[in-house]
Amino acid sequence: MEAQKVDMFMMANAKFFESHHLNSIRDRLIALDDAKWGQVQTLQFKDPTTSLIVSIIAGTLGIDRFMIGDTGLGIGKLLTCGGFYVWAIVDWFLIQGATREKNLEKLQTAIY
Repeated sequence: MEAQKVDMFMMANAKFFESHHLNSIRDRLIALDDAKWGQVQTLQFKDPTTSLIVSIIAGTLGIDRFMIGDTGLGIGKLLTCGGFYVWAIVDWFLIQGATREKNLEKLQTAIY
């Protein structure tokens, strides 16, 4: 793949991934087949900042975990009122990283 296209993709989507993964993502996208490039460009990633805001507002209901695709954890938070509010508060610090990890999994699924 052309480095210029990859760099544009990385500039537009860097906030959706952990910073220590960016170099490996870039290298993998450069080596990517042109046939898969269209699929990668159409991926919709979850915004970590939005996940944090939802976690602060409605974290006790598990909506933040449902948003990123952690259905089991979302049900657990919903049934326990956010782990009696402890789990909800802990998620304020963890939800952005979890969102970025889910985005990486989605990208890896599309690439491989």
